[in-house]
Amino acid sequence: MQALLLEDDSVLSSEIALFLESRSIKTDKAEDGEIFLDIFSKKHYDIFLLDINVPKINGLEICKTIRETNSETPIIIISAYDGIEEKKEAFLRAADDYLVKPFLLEELLLRINSQMRRLTPKTEEKEKIVVEDLIIYPEDSKVFRSGEEINLTVKEFQLLVLLARANGRTLSKQYISDEVWKNQFQSTNNAIEVYINFLRKKIDKNFKTKLIHTRPGFGYYLSPL
Repeated sequence: MQALLLEDDSVLSSEIALFLESRSIKTDKAEDGEIFLDIFSKKHYDIFLLDINVPKINGLEICKTIRETNSETPIIIISAYDGIEEKKEAFLRAADDYLVKPFLLEELLLRINSQMRRLTPKTEEKEKIVVEDLIIYPEDSKVFRSGEEINLTVKEFQLLVLLARANGRTLSKQYISDEVWKNQFQSTNNAIEVYINFLRKKIDKNFKTKLIHTRPGFGYYLSPL
């Protein structure tokens, strides 16, 4: 699970991130609203945690901005404001929950888990592979990067899905040949190199972060690092 946290208190932000990551929730942090929106535009997240009183763009406006393009991902407001007006404004902007500071980190985790259980069956049933800002829908044969749909041929799509499902592991040419080409012809190694180059042009060329990598002598892997 991936979370994006908006919190200007660096100590609290680090505490929340360390705790959530110890519970297998990778957490990216933003200290003001502008940084948050910049990160938000580049990567997929499963849940958003927003403080209200932060620099530049406050959490309520961030909540409203998220909901303009994303109606499904849960949003939890975490704020020292405990008045009914602040809570009303948060829920009017389609926040899913409101947690008043100070709070126990265990309670935050309980609320996160509760929100994830509320996702609709449709969202849970359809497989989605996410690597950084790359999103793959195997059932629909669709690929998006930074929200832009990328058109792939059948073999390109099969190769991309194989790399993505490896979770960063290096796949040998022989393994790729067995899985994608089924050893249909002898010049598979050259074909794999050609198709890797095709994928790089479509998946990586126009983006700063490169995802498709070569490990010389071993094979290929898909990772933002």
